[in-house]
Amino acid sequence: MVPTSKRLRPPVVAVTGAASGIGRAFLAKVASSADFRRVVAIDEQRGDVPDVTWRVLDVRDPLLANRISDIDVLVHLGGDYALDADSGERRAYNLRAAQTVLTASAAARVRRVVLVTSAMVYGAAPDNPVPLPEDSAVAAEPDTGMVGDHLEIEALVRRSLRSHPGLEVTVVRPAAVVGPGVDSVVTRHFEAPRLLSVKGCSPRWQFCHVDDLVSALELAALGTVSGVVAVGSDGWLEQDQVEGLSGLRRFELPAGLTFGTAQRLHRLGITPAPATDLHYVVYPWVVDCSALRAAGWKPLWSNEAAFEQLLELREGRHTVVGRRLSGKEATITAAGATVAVLGTAAIVRAARKKRRV
Repeated sequence: MVPTSKRLRPPVVAVTGAASGIGRAFLAKVASSADFRRVVAIDEQRGDVPDVTWRVLDVRDPLLANRISDIDVLVHLGGDYALDADSGERRAYNLRAAQTVLTASAAARVRRVVLVTSAMVYGAAPDNPVPLPEDSAVAAEPDTGMVGDHLEIEALVRRSLRSHPGLEVTVVRPAAVVGPGVDSVVTRHFEAPRLLSVKGCSPRWQFCHVDDLVSALELAALGTVSGVVAVGSDGWLEQDQVEGLSGLRRFELPAGLTFGTAQRLHRLGITPAPATDLHYVVYPWVVDCSALRAAGWKPLWSNEAAFEQLLELREGRHTVVGRRLSGKEATITAAGATVAVLGTAAIVRAARKKRRV
């Protein structure tokens, strides 16, 4: 619990990316909380959450410092996490946004900044301990995908802490996020006709529902937890449990073939994510949420319940190796994993033929 002395004057909190997604969910939560004196919403467009102060501007605008001079805590949720976006443009946006938030907050004497990255920064590997301790080393492979963005943002945080020692920065690392509007490598994995797996390895599945991420962010904004904070449902699901709940069967391939094919598809521009992203659906990266647990936090969603909602939200979507399929393509591949692999091979041949023309 936060000491009484710190609760005498509730903080003013600002939220970037407040008009949509997780930013809107967090904004709605804190807008009705007595723990915050005032709530400021920052986005490029005005959102629909009432009883907050809206400030319409691009989070990358250097003038941000002038607009947060009355803020105690800033929770940065204004990132671009679209899987199908141009990777270079997405990374440029995310790094510029994070850099501006950190620099502006230091200049405006904001007391605390909270950023969200991902537990993916720990890396997914067949020999990972289950669960990974919260203070485990960052071992993810830098790449052009979302994981690379998170690694770069955390590097910015480390530099900022050295440059601005008076600024407190909390980094929240959620497990695989689940909820309305969430589109990720993990959620797309369960839109496939079969579950891709690597021979000899078994993933463990841990999810983080948006509701639980929001409640963890609230504790971080209040300073109840600080530093690096992992968040997710308690425990994990084994592969057999996931298959039983989903009704999907696994499709096993050797590691070399799996990652080699995925890398070729990515180079051809057929799949949105680099091959390294597949590590997160075939190897374990379960986290131990020790800081939150010590603070008395408990997730509202179990892994089973979060996964069941993921399955409900995937209805009508069809994906093969991370690529969303049209209705016609989905009909072709729905017969099973063998047909899906043949369809993938056909895509590769068609792309190569097109390049030769």
